[in-house]
Amino acid sequence: MNSPAHPLMILVAGPYRSGTGDDPRKMEANVRAMNETALALFRAGHLGVTGEALALPLLEAAGSTGPGDAAYEEIFHPLAEQLLVRCDAVLRIGGPSEGADLMVTRARAWGKDVYTSLDDIPAAR
Repeated sequence: MNSPAHPLMILVAGPYRSGTGDDPRKMEANVRAMNETALALFRAGHLGVTGEALALPLLEAAGSTGPGDAAYEEIFHPLAEQLLVRCDAVLRIGGPSEGADLMVTRARAWGKDVYTSLDDIPAAR
């Protein structure tokens, strides 16, 4: 397997709210799964990023009272789309998610690589 010329910045896209009924513990578990995947990417020499890592602190600062409120709609998915513009690729993980699927669709439309397994991404180190 050939290594890329440089480390990739890869958006880890997976479910956040989907299938949780907005249960904070389930949403936290989804964030943990994305963060663990981002860590695996880092250990392979890449920069794995999540929209949640950037959006959740902004939601708190904006006074969001929960998923789906005005601040959430203003920030959550729009931030992920802005982040995707800067990424080289997307790694889609987890189960059903309209938001994650939207990131995959946008990535493909913009000519970015889309991966569905860590094993498909060449190590950078």
